Amino acid sequence: MGAQKVIDGLFWFMAFLFSTTVHEAAHSFVAMRSGDLTAYQGGQVSISPIPHIRREPIGMVLVPLFTAFLNGWAFGWASAPYDPVWADRNPRKAALMSVAGPAGNFLIALAAWGLLRLGLSLDFFTIPHEISFSHLVDYTSGGPRGASAFLAQALSVLLMLNVLLGTFNLLPLPPLDGASAVTLLLPEGLAERYRSIVLNPQFSLLGLLVAWQLFPPIARPLFRLVVQSLYAGAL
Repeated sequence: MGAQKVIDGLFWFMAFLFSTTVHEAAHSFVAMRSGDLTAYQGGQVSISPIPHIRREPIGMVLVPLFTAFLNGWAFGWASAPYDPVWADRNPRKAALMSVAGPAGNFLIALAAWGLLRLGLSLDFFTIPHEISFSHLVDYTSGGPRGASAFLAQALSVLLMLNVLLGTFNLLPLPPLDGASAVTLLLPEGLAERYRSIVLNPQFSLLGLLVAWQLFPPIARPLFRLVVQSLYAGAL
């Protein structure tokens, strides 16, 4: 394994750990504010990764580490506990709880995008020779090399990971967040019927398999959209 692949893997793992923690903390916070204290009592209303790792050590640490160093990007999972009785009684609040996780990812992506755009406008960053998921920008020679290189890659990975993570989780397929979030767009009667179908555990594995087939064709257009938004016609 080359040195650059190790470095890329570390960036993706750390970005995954931070972004997934924010995702689950957002779910937990909105649930708490909406009347379900299950995740709060479990310590999930926290941007410390420790309670989330304690709940899902394989999905939060082992699998992301393995995929980050093997593939150059991190894959994993996490979860926040909630009261299903509360969710059945408050389907709209449960749907908002589902939206909160991807919303947290998009907020991280927006912050990273803003900092990258600022760095480009100040000539702190520049267009790299080869744009990739891990290197949306390159550092210029004007600043400290170590700090500039770190920021360039850290912000690149944070932006792409959170765009992909937020979008993937909004696919309207169980057990992804989009399966519940879509009920916000449906009439109440139809939303209840849809919810009773998608929350059936037997559909979760099928939903994940379909999502993994759908997402790769979406990822490349998302990447191009992010690049175009960063450089605003300069490419």
